[in-house]
Amino acid sequence: MVTSIILINAERNRINEVAEKLQEINGISEVYSVSGKYDLVAIVRVKTNEDLADLVTKQMLAMDGIIKTETMLAFQAYSRHDLEAMFTVGM
Repeated sequence: MVTSIILINAERNRINEVAEKLQEINGISEVYSVSGKYDLVAIVRVKTNEDLADLVTKQMLAMDGIIKTETMLAFQAYSRHDLEAMFTVGM
C-alpha cells in the first residue's frame, strides 16, 4: 500500500468544486480544506507507485481548477493507536 499526501493550490473561486471532484477519484480517501500556503490536502492510498503516478499525472492533471500540487510519500504511519499498541506489548 502506498500512502501519499498531496498539497494542492486551486483557483480561489473553485476550491469547493475541486475538493468535491477529488473525493470522487478512486484512491483518494480524504480531502481537507486547510489554511496556510495550500488550499486543499488530499490523502491518497493506492496499491502501487504506478497507481499513484496515474492518479497525479493523468486524473488530477486533467482536472480544471488545480493550479499546483506537491506530492509527499509517507514512509511510516504513527498514530495514537499504534503507540498504544506498542506499550501494551511491552516495547
